[in-house]
Amino acid sequence: MAFTEPSTISTTAGVLRGVTEAGLTVFRGVRFAEPPVGALRFRAPRPVRSWDGVRPALAFGPPPPQSGVLGASDETGDDWLTLNVWTPDPDAALPVMVWIPGGGYAMGHSGLADYDAAHLASAGTVVVTINYRHGVEGFAHIEGAPANRGLLDQVAALEWVRDEIAVFGGDPGNVTVFGESAGGGSVAALLAMPRAAGLFRRAVAQSVPGTFFSPELAADLGAAFAAEAGVAPTVAGMAEVPPDLMIEVGDAVFAKMGRWRERWGVITHRPIPFAPVVDGDVLPSTPWEALAGGAGRDVALLAGHTRDEHRLFSLIDGVLGQVTREQADTALRVLAPHARYREAFPAASDEEVYELVNADWLFRMPSVRLAEAQVAGGGRAHLFELAWGAPGLGGVLGACHGLDVPLVFGNLASGQTSMLIGEPTPEVVALSARMRGSWTGFAAHGDPGWPPFTAGERLTRVFDTTSTVVPYPEETSRLLWRDHTFPALPLR
Repeated sequence: MAFTEPSTISTTAGVLRGVTEAGLTVFRGVRFAEPPVGALRFRAPRPVRSWDGVRPALAFGPPPPQSGVLGASDETGDDWLTLNVWTPDPDAALPVMVWIPGGGYAMGHSGLADYDAAHLASAGTVVVTINYRHGVEGFAHIEGAPANRGLLDQVAALEWVRDEIAVFGGDPGNVTVFGESAGGGSVAALLAMPRAAGLFRRAVAQSVPGTFFSPELAADLGAAFAAEAGVAPTVAGMAEVPPDLMIEVGDAVFAKMGRWRERWGVITHRPIPFAPVVDGDVLPSTPWEALAGGAGRDVALLAGHTRDEHRLFSLIDGVLGQVTREQADTALRVLAPHARYREAFPAASDEEVYELVNADWLFRMPSVRLAEAQVAGGGRAHLFELAWGAPGLGGVLGACHGLDVPLVFGNLASGQTSMLIGEPTPEVVALSARMRGSWTGFAAHGDPGWPPFTAGERLTRVFDTTSTVVPYPEETSRLLWRDHTFPALPLR
């Protein structure tokens, strides 16, 4: 028996004590790798060491050092590489879903109320939510350090799932990774990583960012971080700066990115200082290139985006409802694959053009092209779009970025993303149940409830109060971007 007590379980490394909540057993703050500090800082994750006695797994682990303010954890310290498990039946062999949080590769952690997995696990699924290194700690290109340390953390968490999840009631042969925004980009990257091969059977990529860096661009960004800190751009130099101060370094470079527009190009428009690096080793190629070459042929893919991906960012930037002709023209010049946007959308206002091109460049078209690449490489993909407009914050955000997260998790009245929803109506509760059922059904047996996406029909599930299956609804944008390959972004 895996459980030696009602809430105690034996893993390879030692015994954990969890807690029973509403018919589920939950283990929080489970270490899957050694803390990446001291001699292990800026290194690949190391397997967790064993311990004696019973280790409590009752509280979320501390969030990795990160930019911004995201709900503080009750825990502090350097034990950043932890995960959490919700299991409905430790004696079963249930489908497993592993959640990778988003946050621009600069922030986010698994202890947010948004990611409470009780609703998902109650459907008969073991759910795991993970932490990984962000910002300079996880993604800065540093001489002497492996690239993409944040992605390597994710691989280490998946290896822990492979080795340990059976004693939690999960089937290690039926694992689905899922994530949104930078989490969706991480899922896309894992599909292209040889180190991740065989660790998951299915993948859900929500709102995939199209930004992946070339080694040259990443190295130049790394040099800028080091210069801001006043140290050498090496492991030894960067290790002189404590992790909490390194956050200030990353934020300072973020605030000054416009100064490097001629060198760093398009990423200064948003701005975006962190992203996976196509280094040729950890990540040999972009996800689009890898999938088109057949790298994901044996992994079923569910991909998609929200309809109004960029409105939330326009609100954050203070331009929502105030976009000028000049701002729209700048966005077209910097982001659009060619000059036919206004011709393709002749009735669109300057603000609508601005929203379209930003949404298409950053999330919508990368997500669609990921499904297209998967099909081109001989794999199976299902595509979705969330079209339901959020009534929260006065209803100005529409189907904005991040709205799918509370709907998928079912946390409609808790967590930061729930503010987008406002008061949950019966229609919203039903919509959330449909999306949650599609995600858990896909994890269980590979069928989300609608036909696969093909190059001919391009069938897409559009989630709304009345959901439909139609040919991809953003076809005008798709045609504008059909020849764009989303290559690794260069250093100019």
